[in-house]
Amino acid sequence: MRHHDPIPPGTRIGILGAGQLGKMIAIAAARLGYETVIWSPEGDIPAMQVASYPIIAPYDNEEALRRFVNLAAVATLEFENIPVDLVEKIAEHIPTRPNAAVLRVTQDRWEEKDFFQRMRIPITRTVRAEVVVDGHAEFPFPAFLKTCRLGYDGHGQVRVKNLAELRDAYATLGHVPCVLEEEVDFLCEISVIAARGIAEQKHEIRCYPAVHNVHSNGILRETKWPSSAVTRAVEYEAKRIAEVAAETLGVQGLLAVEMFVTKDGRVLANEMAPRPHNSGHGTIDACYTDQYEQLVRAICGHPLGDPTPHSAWRMENLLGDQLGLWQYILRQPSAKLHLYGKGQVRPGRKMGHVTFLSPR
Repeated sequence: MRHHDPIPPGTRIGILGAGQLGKMIAIAAARLGYETVIWSPEGDIPAMQVASYPIIAPYDNEEALRRFVNLAAVATLEFENIPVDLVEKIAEHIPTRPNAAVLRVTQDRWEEKDFFQRMRIPITRTVRAEVVVDGHAEFPFPAFLKTCRLGYDGHGQVRVKNLAELRDAYATLGHVPCVLEEEVDFLCEISVIAARGIAEQKHEIRCYPAVHNVHSNGILRETKWPSSAVTRAVEYEAKRIAEVAAETLGVQGLLAVEMFVTKDGRVLANEMAPRPHNSGHGTIDACYTDQYEQLVRAICGHPLGDPTPHSAWRMENLLGDQLGLWQYILRQPSAKLHLYGKGQVRPGRKMGHVTFLSPR
């Protein structure tokens, strides 16, 4: 099979990571006739409930690597913080979509900011935190101190109001490489998920609509579409940013781009993730082709599906003990409940989501 040949149903898709995103990728793959090989270290790994071939082993396990590449025809991931050297080793045997070069940018907040600036994509003012901490530069406060790596769902970031708080927060984070971002007085937060096929499809890119996101303590609580805050001009610019990023990075699969919309209508890029995204969960129930099926189509070399919504939606994450609301939710006719099957309930942990549908 040549690198760009379509991968037919009946073969196997390899997934690195076994959280809820991996589980939903595997479910979409099964609908299209694929089996899945899911590799993850031990832990609370709900995707293994639906894996055709589960591999539970550390990512540096050579036997697990051998089994993974022998079983799978293509590899993807559900979490961008997969070791880059592992992705490079897998790519010696089977296509990895996205590839290691994409991960090198999206795993590091400073690399992301540098990429946006090189592409002339607007961002909020950002510097290396060390130059401010050490007194080599001034910076306007309040601001957000964020670790360059391994930050998600509010982890690895602290709001600071002055230089003294910055230095304390930097020490608390362990003096690891960080960025310092000027706080944005924004109207709302939005995101766009772009799907990009393989090269033989002439770099086909299809974008889902820009959705309005509401966060609390760094965790996404609600996504809705449509939203009066997303004007036609904002939608156009947000999709342009996502398309430029996906094309320039050479993404094969999905790229989610989170953005701020300022009160004067500007769109500022914030972060990227080369995988399905929490803000796209509503697409499962509200779009002709959901983000998970779109990923399978893209990495297997098939034509991309229609991302257009057929219904309006509002998606809410179920965090921690909100899992216990399932009986109340199921009594609501417009509610579509998705529980992830995680064993351990913790405050702030994503245990599931519910999407409420309404006519467009």
